[in-house]
Amino acid sequence: MTKLTFAFAALFAGTVAGLAPAFADDCKSRGRLDPMYCDENGDLTADLPKDQKKWKNPSTLIFTYTPVEDPAVYKQAFADFQEYLAKATGKKVVYYTVHSNAAEVEAMRSGKLHIAGFSTGPTGYAVNLAGYVPIAVKGDKDGFQGYHLALIVKKDSPFQKPADLKGKKVAHTSASSNSGNLAPRVLLPKEGLVPDQDYKVIYSGKHDQSVLGVNSGDYDAAPVASDVFKRMCERKTVNCDDFRVIYKSETFPTSSFGLAHDLHPDLAAKLKKAFADYRFTPEMVKTFGGADRFFPITYKKDWAMIRDIAEANGETYSRDQFEKETAKEAAAAKKAKEAAGQKKQ
Repeated sequence: MTKLTFAFAALFAGTVAGLAPAFADDCKSRGRLDPMYCDENGDLTADLPKDQKKWKNPSTLIFTYTPVEDPAVYKQAFADFQEYLAKATGKKVVYYTVHSNAAEVEAMRSGKLHIAGFSTGPTGYAVNLAGYVPIAVKGDKDGFQGYHLALIVKKDSPFQKPADLKGKKVAHTSASSNSGNLAPRVLLPKEGLVPDQDYKVIYSGKHDQSVLGVNSGDYDAAPVASDVFKRMCERKTVNCDDFRVIYKSETFPTSSFGLAHDLHPDLAAKLKKAFADYRFTPEMVKTFGGADRFFPITYKKDWAMIRDIAEANGETYSRDQFEKETAKEAAAAKKAKEAAGQKKQ
């Protein structure tokens, strides 16, 4: 058992940092939420605890963004927004670097994370298992920013359509990723390519690692988030001219931003207003592909398509599924690390 998997097992058993098993008291309805939470208003996210003693109003707020790429890039990108949050709340705001979707969900569930941006797929796990309440996505005055599943190959490769990749090395990102795993499993079969049947799925861990793997020739192709691929090209991490996109999906919402469900209502109101009022710096606009603000959304309405894709894969964002996927990702990461070490030798 990996350290990460053990951490999750301990966490869900209520043994991390003295955390005792907790259940939402007198809960009339919780839907698919973990027993720790309640959803009596039917919005599919965790309600504020009825017991006011459980409302959190910490002097220091912890914020992070999904580790879809190099975490250091986003720590700097959100520096101005962190200062804005600090002024809006009168509290210190600290950036907490996470290196996996699993670690980010764990941090919020255990109460170590108050404000976060989760990538599209893992948002469902954060909602069901960690009491996360999405409130916004990146966007502009006209609407939210979207992205596509882009199936990329090297420009000089012979592959022209998804069906050409049968028997080839195709990398998915992580088990909980929407564009990097769940959407391809639903959409690619319609294009004549069935994951785990026409090719053995290899998990790279992250979108940028999939892109770099295709670039180096470790993988023949990879389904990745188009916005991540675009940013890597703009930062000249890779040369876009060296790739071709042989399939593009419809538009999905980008990473969600939101709060822990148990923040004091007054604090939550200040944070929601800060998200609504803040306008991105020129550097942020460039980093995030033209988005200049946080556009308001609801998980129930705006994540419906993502939940449909997940359910088509048999995903219900449950605790058991998350533990299994975490174990798979850890095993894949270990294997990839070992392969990289052998390649250097």
